[in-house]
Amino acid sequence: MKRLVVLISGNGSNLQAILDACARGELNAHVAAVVSNKLDAYGLERARRANVPAIAKPKAKNQERRAYDAELAQLVASYQPDYVVLAGWMRILSSAFLDSFPNRVVNLHPALPETFPGTHAIERAYDAYQRGEIQRTGVMVHLVPDEGVDNGPVLAQESVPISPNDTLEALETRIHQVEHQLLVETIKRLEIGD
Repeated sequence: MKRLVVLISGNGSNLQAILDACARGELNAHVAAVVSNKLDAYGLERARRANVPAIAKPKAKNQERRAYDAELAQLVASYQPDYVVLAGWMRILSSAFLDSFPNRVVNLHPALPETFPGTHAIERAYDAYQRGEIQRTGVMVHLVPDEGVDNGPVLAQESVPISPNDTLEALETRIHQVEHQLLVETIKRLEIGD
């Protein structure tokens, strides 16, 4: 059974999808810990309800980014993860973190490769659709080898069409449904199910 540490910054619905898949036996994995950079992230409550260690690790205002990332790496490494899953983690990780987990940091992003990197990807895709620039958006799961934003080697992707009567909320709901499924499927394919 593989060990996962999941990093979150918010609601944690993708974390919940992982926890549920583990509980159902769909993933032969164990969430060893959940770490959030936000004290009030609801995902920490989700972790506690699943009896998973829930750790808030906010960056101090005066703390240098690499120093924070080095501390975070030490904390995560203490749980001996096979993979670190970024499920709504809203900080760019530096090499001070990534070098500790080569080819083992997996990120979920609500856009297709090479489109809408960074924050507010769903909103930006919706606006681009409204301008007639795109017909679809999607979700990808990729490795995080370096400090590039949402551009590491793609492990999986799924297209999500946008329809004329879509509201932003309707599109967000469909994308989140795809995220939950694609993330769990991708973790399975990483041989976590072995």
